[in-house]
Amino acid sequence: MTQELVSLTIIMAVAAVSPIVAQLIPGRFIPQTVLLLAAGAALGPYGLGIIEVNDAVKLLNELGMAFLFLLAGYEIDPKRLAGHQGKVGLLTWGITLGLAWLVVTFLPFFTKQGINGIATVIALTTTALGTLMPILKERSLEGTPIGDAIISYGTWGELGPILAMAILLSTRTGWQTMLVLGAFLAICLLCAMLPTKALKTGHRLYRFLTENANTSSQTLMRLTTFLLIFLVTISALFELDAVLGAFAAGFILRYIIPDGSKSLEMKLEGVGYGFLIPVFFVVSGAAINVRAVASRPALLVAFIVMLMLIRAVPVYVALSLDKRENPLSTHHRVTVALYCTTALPIIVAVTSLAVKVGTMQSDTASILVAAGAITVFLMPLLGSITYQVADVHPVTAVREIAHTPSDWRTIVREHAQVRALLHHQDRLKRMAETLESLEKQEGLNGLDSRRAELVERARLEIDRQLKELGLDPQLTTQLPHNYRYPKN
Repeated sequence: MTQELVSLTIIMAVAAVSPIVAQLIPGRFIPQTVLLLAAGAALGPYGLGIIEVNDAVKLLNELGMAFLFLLAGYEIDPKRLAGHQGKVGLLTWGITLGLAWLVVTFLPFFTKQGINGIATVIALTTTALGTLMPILKERSLEGTPIGDAIISYGTWGELGPILAMAILLSTRTGWQTMLVLGAFLAICLLCAMLPTKALKTGHRLYRFLTENANTSSQTLMRLTTFLLIFLVTISALFELDAVLGAFAAGFILRYIIPDGSKSLEMKLEGVGYGFLIPVFFVVSGAAINVRAVASRPALLVAFIVMLMLIRAVPVYVALSLDKRENPLSTHHRVTVALYCTTALPIIVAVTSLAVKVGTMQSDTASILVAAGAITVFLMPLLGSITYQVADVHPVTAVREIAHTPSDWRTIVREHAQVRALLHHQDRLKRMAETLESLEKQEGLNGLDSRRAELVERARLEIDRQLKELGLDPQLTTQLPHNYRYPKN
């Protein structure tokens, strides 16, 4: 027991220090998740050996992964899946799966590396939506057109591989697999329908649960945790991956509470991001054999490149062909595609399963997990660059400077002004939407009145900047993201 406590103490010390270090890094371009993974790799069995991945730590690791996928499933709006963008996301993921199969099956490189199995195919089609959500919140992308597109396409990038793992990696025959999945689906439907009916009928049990949700009983939190553990246990009994049960629990929770619950969300995030999820990322890092990764750098680089080609390119093409529903500029479509290429938790799950059944070597699994860890750092970084820098339209600026070199200071300043103006407009839109929602729900109190004043001041600032750019605020209230300057 002493060694288990020592390992857990070190893991939680890493978890406590990581956000502080991330905050101190200029630009905050390294997500906390990357620091957790790096610390796990450095302190784990293949590094300094300080962290021992024993049975107790493994159990907390499984619970951490379960909470991560619970929160990922909870973020999914069922209406989004059934809507136009959800259907396009499903089609895009299907194309991604087909491309991955073709590349892994017929490209000699993967055959020589011994990873031409279905586990590698699934790993190349993933989007780490659960990992992306805190990053999107940190970078104020949640609720923006870009954030909505990332969630829409990322949903199937997470849900699709989970279903593929259950169907394609099963050791049962086809009809047995479908029978087991049907039984699991029936249990999930039962878990979703009973609370929903109690909610609609105002059952006394439901009233008791809601009335005691914020007391020492914590009824809703306990029931949510029970739902999660129950479905993960059912997954284990049915010999399905725990990821499926956890994701289903989150999806069911969103179905039961379609409008969400701020109180419950804060508690789930407190338990998840405050304790269990950091354990999962540190232990995932500890599973990376750094020496094995260093011995096969070609596979590491090739896998990351294939992720970008197989996952990012189809998402970009889909966004480009679906401009009516996604009127995003070119560089913002690139931003969405890059974020959707972030892949780690599913890679950890699918490689662990492949190693367990003997279809993949542990050293190879370490390399794929390391590649997934790198995408958690690399893809949001590249996406942030395209999101922030491209709004300045550097190509246009260079052309204008080449045309009139003497005015380069003015040209650079004006392009920077438009970038700032677009950023202000994004923030203003979110502030106005929040204010409107609060007005409908509760009316304005003192705090909301000050927020309304800030919104009005932001509007005046935008009008002023529009005038400086020679535009009439009465005619041009919204500067488009594809704005181009007239040639000098």
